[in-house]
Amino acid sequence: MVQKHYVAGYENFVTFMKDFKSNGQVVNVLFTGAKLDNSVSWCSDCVEAAPFIVAALETAPAESHFIYVDVGDRPTWKDMNNPFRKDTDTHLSVIPTLIRWKNPQRLEGEQCCKADLLEMFFTDDD
Repeated sequence: MVQKHYVAGYENFVTFMKDFKSNGQVVNVLFTGAKLDNSVSWCSDCVEAAPFIVAALETAPAESHFIYVDVGDRPTWKDMNNPFRKDTDTHLSVIPTLIRWKNPQRLEGEQCCKADLLEMFFTDDD
């Protein structure tokens, strides 16, 4: 079964990834907007993509990790100096963004609503 992790904020993300041991397993990371009190993200694109990502995650290898990263509230994300935007490991320009950690695989924005792209993302083991 895919091991799921949740991290909120840039500093927590950096600390988590520094200490994280994947044991050679695939690590997929989803960057998305913070959820509000009613458990729905302020990011409408993230809300739209969520069911597609959840469904496609079922195709991911059992021996893999899925890290859900909350990039913050809308003002935090919209700040062009947001560290998620400037970090060379994340280099985010839109959310949602789904990446394979330390690999070139990446889906951004509306690509995260395309079932075929998501399935290919999760099942590609290169």
